[in-house]
Amino acid sequence: MEVITHKCPNCGGPLTFEPSDQQFHCPYCLSIFTEEEVTAFEEQQKARLPKDETATAGSASGVASDSEATSGLGGEASATTDDGQTGEATMELYLCPSCGAEIVTDATTAATYCYYCHNPVVLQGRLSGKFLPDKVLPFAVTKDEAVSKFLDWSQKKWFVPRDFFNEAQVEKLTGVYFPYWNVNAEAEGGLNGTGTSIRIWIVGDIEYTETKQYSVRRAGRFKFRDLVKNALSKNTQQKMVESVQPFQLERAVTFKDQYLSGFQAEKRDIEYETLEADVEKELKGYATTLLRNTVGSFSTFVPNSSHLEMRDQQKEYLMLPVWLVTYKADDASKKTFYYAMNGQTGKVAGILPISYKKLGLVSAGIFAVLAGIFLGVAYLL
Repeated sequence: MEVITHKCPNCGGPLTFEPSDQQFHCPYCLSIFTEEEVTAFEEQQKARLPKDETATAGSASGVASDSEATSGLGGEASATTDDGQTGEATMELYLCPSCGAEIVTDATTAATYCYYCHNPVVLQGRLSGKFLPDKVLPFAVTKDEAVSKFLDWSQKKWFVPRDFFNEAQVEKLTGVYFPYWNVNAEAEGGLNGTGTSIRIWIVGDIEYTETKQYSVRRAGRFKFRDLVKNALSKNTQQKMVESVQPFQLERAVTFKDQYLSGFQAEKRDIEYETLEADVEKELKGYATTLLRNTVGSFSTFVPNSSHLEMRDQQKEYLMLPVWLVTYKADDASKKTFYYAMNGQTGKVAGILPISYKKLGLVSAGIFAVLAGIFLGVAYLL
């Protein structure tokens, strides 16, 4: 598997993607490049290498060959097959192409940092072949903006532990690309049911009720766009990313792994075939609701049957941006709390921890004030 660090064309330093201007920055010589310029430079570098040297050109292009990468941790094998199935081990080791240090990842990590030289690395083999994403939605919210929003959100809460938003905690804020399936579909469907209309009127002392029943049929053609489904089986991450939707998918661009540089990324481990039945069920539910809304103003309507026939269904494999931070409660529960932010729109979601010490102090203060009031009233009496 290739382990890549995208290098600066001017000085060879590691490039990172900057959301503020959607370009690639070198922290050493301060050069700035577009995606087209980085891609053109890397293609030129590859073209200059003899075919038999391409696989061992780590020093020139930041690529470690398959023979340089080792898998397994603590002597355990961690084989990842082409169909995405993994063995017993859940961690894998790779060599950083910049410093040679070992990088430890789990089976779905596709981009990360070297913990020693801090250079961004992309595990290219995990996002190639059938695992190659169709599109990526680049980060638009910078880390500074994400930190500011995080502090504004958390510091306004009275009973949040102070160490939830201290400097060490803020440093844990990480940008991650998560894998998703995006579904566009066309379908034809229909709905049959019974509509009942009830009219009541009074003449003198007599109340009249008129009941009419109608056989109702509705049919239509449907176009569904941007039904986004999670492609990662990790439940915690799934809940966090779902909570910050929607994303502006029209801004997604053709996937290039350069956009991952400077961020972490996850590879999908849920295939579309696993989701297909649920997707069709969900689309049928949407279609039935749309048809039901055209029925009219009956007193009651009871659907008898409905059907939806898929005419065309297209899927895309997307990488979507999210800023994340976690916090483990410093109490007996040791519960982990999560904060997530949409890396494109800035939408925030999360569950905040509660400092019972702060809560107790406030409760004690309220009790003291009330006790003082009662004592004052008793004195006056």
